[in-house]
Amino acid sequence: MSPSAAERLQIMADKSGVELVGVRVAVLGGGCAGFSYDMDFEDSADSDDLVFGDHPKIFVDKKSHEYLDGTVLEFTGGLKGVGFVFKNPNAESTCGCGTSFSV
Repeated sequence: MSPSAAERLQIMADKSGVELVGVRVAVLGGGCAGFSYDMDFEDSADSDDLVFGDHPKIFVDKKSHEYLDGTVLEFTGGLKGVGFVFKNPNAESTCGCGTSFSV
């Protein structure tokens, strides 16, 4: 996770009144390219999760990790829009909006 993504997550948690412990990142079936990313605040890991980072921690289930291994979560802002971007080396293609991918 890039520093800008961690900073933005902290801002979002503060605005929501949530203590930022970690975020769950998962891959779901769907989206125009076949798979989509899902991310939400999470307090703790499930027993079979992989845990990355320190603050915030990133919780990933083993199946999603197959698709996310090596991925960097970034937060960008500019003329093309503002938001989280998944830099996923496993994605063969992504949709135009960048929220779904194929492998």
